Amino acid sequence: MKSQVQYTDLLSLFLNDIPMLDVRAPVEYQQGAFPNAQNIAILNNEEREAIGIKYKNKGQEEAIALGAELVKGEVKAQRVAQWQAFIEKYPQGVLYCFRGGMRSQITQMWIKEQTGIEYPRVAGGYKAMRRFLIDAIERLSSSFELVVLSGRTGSGKTRLLRQLSNSIDLEGLANHRGSAFGPTATPQPTQINFENQLAIEMLKHEAKGHKIIVVEDEGRNIGSLHLPISLYKTMQTAKIVLMNVDDEERVKLSTCEYIDNIQKEMQKIYNKGNVFPELQEHLIMSLSKLQKRLGGVRYKYLYEKLLEALKLHQETGDKRLYRDIIQPLLVDYYDPMYDYQISKKQQRVIYTSDQKNVLNYLKHYNGTSKK
Repeated sequence: MKSQVQYTDLLSLFLNDIPMLDVRAPVEYQQGAFPNAQNIAILNNEEREAIGIKYKNKGQEEAIALGAELVKGEVKAQRVAQWQAFIEKYPQGVLYCFRGGMRSQITQMWIKEQTGIEYPRVAGGYKAMRRFLIDAIERLSSSFELVVLSGRTGSGKTRLLRQLSNSIDLEGLANHRGSAFGPTATPQPTQINFENQLAIEMLKHEAKGHKIIVVEDEGRNIGSLHLPISLYKTMQTAKIVLMNVDDEERVKLSTCEYIDNIQKEMQKIYNKGNVFPELQEHLIMSLSKLQKRLGGVRYKYLYEKLLEALKLHQETGDKRLYRDIIQPLLVDYYDPMYDYQISKKQQRVIYTSDQKNVLNYLKHYNGTSKK
């Protein structure tokens, strides 16, 4: 098994989006993996647990014997067949287990016996790749010049970021729009997966020669996830570009993001045209998160307005009454918080203008501008 080929160029793995065969147990994969990894385990959760207990109580030799007993015959043939299908689809891929040890070596051996192919395993496995990505975030957080795009809620900051070649959409990676109404129709990734994807994005920008990276103004948390402390600290001292958008446009953008787009996402997920019950539950739950901060009177008023908007939407498809919830939330709730926060950062603001001018400014920003 020592002669089996290993893959050692971790940077190339991530820059080139090389497909990865993850042979760890499903429970390990669910806790954290990589964007181009597919889990086809050599041991399922129960088998892994049983072998772990045997190893702890009886040692490696008996643990290996138990593994051979549990994965043999039809079970073994089925797993090898699944690996073979993966290899045929991704002949330039790699495989890995947790540390690049016995599980991936046995997988390599069985693949070689069945197909004649020496499919490379990642040296050091998942643990080495994870360490590599964590180190990348630490290193690049301080080597990039970060520019923070700020603006009131509903200004379309994410849309603008997507028009820049040197931006990282943190909310997109976190699958959350960063507010009480921020959850999308699908769950957020695990913290580990979020960090892994973020590190890969940063490495790709470095490979393209980008020295300046634009990110959206974020708190430490995006939904249930938190930014790596090294990146967050750099963002707290970064230059700020401030985008001003009028209230009417913000209401339109927010309606599109939090009503229209969520409805479309749900239609894809549930594979049906009428997702009104799911949308209704989503919006009511989102508003309920603000109940304590809004106070009883204001929350009751907005809740009743939401029910009216939902009723009209359901009966006629007309969404105009959502404005009666969105506008007061933006102007009376989110804006005062934003104004307070930005007042403490004014010394870092280097440019302020509308969407068009901000986009042009950021496209040509070279790191030399001063306030």
